[in-house]
Amino acid sequence: MGVIGILLRRLGLFFALLAGGVASQVPEYAQQYRQRLGGALDELNTIIQKFDADSTSAGLTREAAMSRLASNTDPFIKSQGVQMRENVARTQRLTRQAQAFAAAGPFTRINALAKDFDPQIARRAYDAFEPALPMTLEGIVSAFFGFIGGFTFMKFLGWPVRRAKARADAAKALRG
Repeated sequence: MGVIGILLRRLGLFFALLAGGVASQVPEYAQQYRQRLGGALDELNTIIQKFDADSTSAGLTREAAMSRLASNTDPFIKSQGVQMRENVARTQRLTRQAQAFAAAGPFTRINALAKDFDPQIARRAYDAFEPALPMTLEGIVSAFFGFIGGFTFMKFLGWPVRRAKARADAAKALRG
Protein backbone atom coordinates (compact mmCIF):
# COMPACT_ATOMS: atom_id res chain seq x y z
CA MET A 1 0.00 0.00 0.00
CA GLY A 2 1.41 3.33 -1.04
CA VAL A 3 1.56 6.60 0.79
CA ILE A 4 -1.62 7.83 -0.92
CA GLY A 5 -3.49 4.70 0.18
CA ILE A 6 -2.37 5.14 3.77
CA LEU A 7 -3.34 8.82 3.70
CA LEU A 8 -6.75 8.01 2.22
CA ARG A 9 -7.41 5.37 4.87
CA ARG A 10 -6.44 7.74 7.65
CA LEU A 11 -8.50 10.52 6.14
CA GLY A 12 -11.43 8.09 5.86
CA LEU A 13 -11.05 7.03 9.49
CA PHE A 14 -10.78 10.67 10.61
CA PHE A 15 -13.89 11.66 8.66
CA ALA A 16 -15.79 8.61 9.98
CA LEU A 17 -14.86 9.49 13.57
CA LEU A 18 -15.84 13.11 12.97
CA ALA A 19 -19.20 12.11 11.47
CA GLY A 20 -19.78 9.71 14.37
CA GLY A 21 -19.02 12.46 16.88
CA VAL A 22 -21.35 14.92 15.17
CA ALA A 23 -24.15 12.36 14.86
CA SER A 24 -23.80 11.48 18.55
CA GLN A 25 -24.68 15.08 19.41
CA VAL A 26 -28.11 15.00 17.75
CA PRO A 27 -29.77 13.24 20.72
CA GLU A 28 -27.95 15.61 23.10
CA TYR A 29 -29.26 18.64 21.20
CA ALA A 30 -32.76 17.11 21.28
CA GLN A 31 -32.45 16.75 25.05
CA GLN A 32 -31.34 20.36 25.49
CA TYR A 33 -34.17 21.46 23.20
CA ARG A 34 -36.68 19.53 25.35
CA GLN A 35 -35.35 21.25 28.48
CA ARG A 36 -35.81 24.67 26.86
CA LEU A 37 -39.24 23.62 25.64
CA GLY A 38 -40.24 22.81 29.21
CA GLY A 39 -38.94 26.17 30.42
CA ALA A 40 -40.80 28.05 27.68
CA LEU A 41 -44.02 26.22 28.52
CA ASP A 42 -43.63 26.97 32.22
CA GLU A 43 -43.18 30.69 31.51
CA LEU A 44 -46.01 30.89 28.98
CA ASN A 45 -48.36 29.05 31.35
CA THR A 46 -47.47 31.50 34.14
CA ILE A 47 -48.26 34.47 31.86
CA ILE A 48 -51.56 32.92 30.76
CA GLN A 49 -52.56 32.03 34.33
CA LYS A 50 -51.97 35.63 35.42
CA PHE A 51 -53.99 36.88 32.44
CA ASP A 52 -56.80 34.43 33.26
CA ALA A 53 -56.80 35.56 36.91
CA ASP A 54 -57.00 39.22 35.85
CA SER A 55 -59.77 38.38 33.36
CA THR A 56 -61.76 36.48 35.99
CA SER A 57 -61.41 39.29 38.53
CA ALA A 58 -62.83 41.66 35.88
CA GLY A 59 -65.74 39.25 35.28
CA LEU A 60 -64.45 38.14 31.86
CA THR A 61 -63.47 34.87 30.25
CA ARG A 62 -60.06 34.61 28.61
CA GLU A 63 -61.63 34.88 25.16
CA ALA A 64 -63.75 37.91 26.14
CA ALA A 65 -60.72 39.66 27.64
CA MET A 66 -58.60 39.02 24.54
CA SER A 67 -61.42 40.27 22.31
CA ARG A 68 -61.79 43.41 24.40
CA LEU A 69 -58.09 44.13 24.14
CA ALA A 70 -58.00 43.40 20.40
CA SER A 71 -60.95 45.71 19.68
CA ASN A 72 -59.51 48.62 21.68
CA THR A 73 -58.62 51.71 19.66
CA ASP A 74 -55.39 52.30 21.56
CA PRO A 75 -52.65 50.60 19.47
CA PHE A 76 -50.67 49.57 22.56
CA ILE A 77 -53.63 47.89 24.25
CA LYS A 78 -54.69 46.32 20.94
CA SER A 79 -51.19 44.85 20.50
CA GLN A 80 -51.44 43.32 24.00
CA GLY A 81 -54.57 41.45 22.92
CA VAL A 82 -52.84 40.19 19.78
CA GLN A 83 -49.81 39.16 21.82
CA MET A 84 -51.95 37.23 24.30
CA ARG A 85 -53.66 35.33 21.45
CA GLU A 86 -50.22 34.46 20.08
CA ASN A 87 -49.10 33.31 23.55
CA VAL A 88 -52.13 31.04 23.89
CA ALA A 89 -51.64 29.59 20.39
CA ARG A 90 -47.91 29.04 20.97
CA THR A 91 -48.60 27.39 24.32
CA GLN A 92 -51.00 24.98 22.65
CA ARG A 93 -48.47 24.20 19.91
CA LEU A 94 -45.61 23.70 22.39
CA THR A 95 -47.82 21.54 24.63
CA ARG A 96 -48.53 19.25 21.67
CA GLN A 97 -44.82 19.01 20.96
CA ALA A 98 -44.01 18.27 24.62
CA GLN A 99 -46.65 15.52 24.57
CA ALA A 100 -45.11 14.12 21.36
CA PHE A 101 -41.70 14.04 23.06
CA ALA A 102 -43.17 12.34 26.13
CA ALA A 103 -44.89 9.68 24.01
CA ALA A 104 -41.85 9.12 21.77
CA GLY A 105 -39.27 6.45 22.36
CA PRO A 106 -35.53 7.05 22.47
CA PHE A 107 -35.04 7.15 18.69
CA THR A 108 -38.32 8.74 17.71
CA ARG A 109 -37.66 11.82 19.86
CA ILE A 110 -35.27 13.05 17.16
CA ASN A 111 -38.09 12.70 14.65
CA ALA A 112 -40.45 14.60 16.98
CA LEU A 113 -37.90 17.42 17.11
CA ALA A 114 -37.40 17.54 13.36
CA LYS A 115 -41.10 17.32 12.59
CA ASP A 116 -42.43 20.24 14.61
CA PHE A 117 -39.74 22.37 16.26
CA ASP A 118 -40.18 25.90 17.48
CA PRO A 119 -37.62 28.11 15.69
CA GLN A 120 -37.12 30.42 18.67
CA ILE A 121 -36.46 27.54 21.08
CA ALA A 122 -34.31 25.72 18.51
CA ARG A 123 -32.14 28.81 17.96
CA ARG A 124 -31.69 29.42 21.68
CA ALA A 125 -30.92 25.75 22.30
CA TYR A 126 -28.32 25.88 19.53
CA ASP A 127 -26.79 29.10 20.87
CA ALA A 128 -26.37 27.53 24.32
CA PHE A 129 -25.59 24.01 23.08
CA GLU A 130 -22.69 22.25 24.75
CA PRO A 131 -21.55 18.94 23.27
CA ALA A 132 -21.67 15.99 25.63
CA LEU A 133 -20.34 12.46 25.62
CA PRO A 134 -23.20 10.19 24.54
CA MET A 135 -23.98 7.82 27.39
CA THR A 136 -27.45 6.80 26.29
CA LEU A 137 -28.20 4.00 23.87
CA GLU A 138 -29.66 6.60 21.55
CA GLY A 139 -26.41 8.61 21.54
CA ILE A 140 -24.20 5.56 21.08
CA VAL A 141 -26.30 4.20 18.21
CA SER A 142 -26.35 7.66 16.59
CA ALA A 143 -22.56 7.80 16.88
CA PHE A 144 -22.25 4.34 15.33
CA PHE A 145 -24.47 5.21 12.36
CA GLY A 146 -22.66 8.52 11.92
CA PHE A 147 -19.33 6.65 11.90
CA ILE A 148 -20.59 4.14 9.32
CA GLY A 149 -22.09 6.93 7.21
CA GLY A 150 -18.89 8.97 7.32
CA PHE A 151 -16.74 5.95 6.51
CA THR A 152 -19.00 4.95 3.62
CA PHE A 153 -19.00 8.51 2.29
CA MET A 154 -15.21 8.63 2.33
CA LYS A 155 -15.00 5.21 0.66
CA PHE A 156 -17.28 6.54 -2.06
CA LEU A 157 -15.13 9.66 -2.50
CA GLY A 158 -11.96 7.56 -2.64
CA TRP A 159 -13.32 5.14 -5.23
CA PRO A 160 -12.09 7.09 -8.29
CA VAL A 161 -8.59 7.30 -6.79
CA ARG A 162 -8.51 3.58 -6.03
CA ARG A 163 -9.81 2.77 -9.52
CA ALA A 164 -7.18 4.98 -11.20
CA LYS A 165 -4.45 3.38 -9.08
CA ALA A 166 -5.66 -0.12 -9.97
CA ARG A 167 -5.62 0.78 -13.68
CA ALA A 168 -2.12 2.24 -13.37
CA ASP A 169 -0.91 -0.89 -11.54
CA ALA A 170 -2.49 -3.15 -14.19
CA ALA A 171 -0.90 -1.16 -17.00
CA LYS A 172 2.46 -1.27 -15.22
CA ALA A 173 2.16 -5.06 -14.80
CA LEU A 174 1.39 -5.51 -18.50
CA ARG A 175 4.42 -3.45 -19.50
CA GLY A 176 6.78 -4.93 -17.01
